[in-house]
Amino acid sequence: MVRFDAVDHDRLFKQLLRTFFIEFLDLFLPQVTQYLEPGSLEFLDKEVFTDLSAGERHEVDLVTKCRFRGENAFFLIHVETQSGAQSDFAARMFRYFARLTEQHAMPVYPIGLFTYDAPARPEPDAFQVRFPDLDVVLFRFRAIQLNRLNWRDYMRQANPVAAALMSKMQIAAEDRPKVKLECLRLMATLKLDKSRQALIRDFMDSYLRLSTAEMQVYDRELQAIASPEREVVMQIVNEWEARGEARGIVTLLTAQISHRFGEVPGDLLDRIAHLSKENLQSLALALFDLDSMSDVEEWIATHH
Repeated sequence: MVRFDAVDHDRLFKQLLRTFFIEFLDLFLPQVTQYLEPGSLEFLDKEVFTDLSAGERHEVDLVTKCRFRGENAFFLIHVETQSGAQSDFAARMFRYFARLTEQHAMPVYPIGLFTYDAPARPEPDAFQVRFPDLDVVLFRFRAIQLNRLNWRDYMRQANPVAAALMSKMQIAAEDRPKVKLECLRLMATLKLDKSRQALIRDFMDSYLRLSTAEMQVYDRELQAIASPEREVVMQIVNEWEARGEARGIVTLLTAQISHRFGEVPGDLLDRIAHLSKENLQSLALALFDLDSMSDVEEWIATHH
């Protein structure tokens, strides 16, 4: 049975990086943005490599083609997100580097983004092949390990990636309500459109779900914010709560459709998720009279 409440970690992080790629670099690697031409970004199609020894296919997470600032020369930025500790991660980064270099014939800037909560030991940022008389390979990559970063160092960064990823950094148990509040205060200063706000909210909902006791602390601290900042923050809170209610309806609808007609295609899930609250409620009633998945698709096409 499909779990509609399960967190799609890979999708969340890939969507965040694609939406806020320059902001991601500004936050963690500002030196790169100094020689990158911002308007030149091109996200390449999925890069899939076959492991000849094991016969397995591996999909590279994110590859972006960029132009050097003021030059007619290009390079690639490869970002690989890692949601669990893996002993051969550095070796895999080297294999991807070699194949991307071979395939595209341009320099590759490799970045490993470690997103898991534990372990918190430092992850290697190099792959080496050495003999007693010869160093054959020393391959380095940038390692960004979120569970070794303190959220307080990012709470005043006017950057949407900071707002999202604070929820995956080092947080003391007693600070969890404050992290959520500071994320909201940061969002109030960024003035993002609703779809980009929703992406940040997805991170908070997925990785910073507060208990009842924590919500009481959060509510007290929210009320303590001085006006007019509190009014701006409350507007975001109200919008997000309304969207959360709509997401609950989407979850229920997709479960019902799946139960009656089989697995819901990904593109149809996206179209359902973008229906207004009123249309979601109408679809819930219309389901009683629909007889197939194609009927659902036709209904949505006329009400989108």
